[in-house]
Amino acid sequence: MSWTGSVGLDVCALVCRGNRVLSDDHFVFFNNPQTPDGSVRALPATAPDKAAICVSFDGLPDEADRFVLVAAIDPEVNPDADLSGFTDAFIRLLDPELAEMGRLEVSDGRSQETALVLGSFRRRTNGDWDFVLGGKGYTGGLGELVQDFGIEVE
Repeated sequence: MSWTGSVGLDVCALVCRGNRVLSDDHFVFFNNPQTPDGSVRALPATAPDKAAICVSFDGLPDEADRFVLVAAIDPEVNPDADLSGFTDAFIRLLDPELAEMGRLEVSDGRSQETALVLGSFRRRTNGDWDFVLGGKGYTGGLGELVQDFGIEVE
């Protein structure tokens, strides 16, 4: 994933059934870099990307019908920032050999928001996955966002 702006972001993934994450272990972020089965893994980003997540759609659990990508301000890097500086964002789709297969544009961030649903891949009845643009923003950061997906935040 790439974007313009200098704001530090955490890009995370949720493996869901509907609007609920399958389990806390199916929330991939800085403290949980992969799902239990390894079908989703956070990777170190390499230029020109600023964040990278590897997903094996065929390896996702059968009950999963959504793979959601989100971005949130990194409070340790930019504690007073919002997403107004998150612009021109896109997701690069790469094949296993890292050749670019396409790009998906995502919504720009807005002032006062500190977390954003970038979009989700949804499993269709024929087994194919389609991307649906997100755009729902949150003023309460990553904690507020993941609560919407059924994760308890302490």
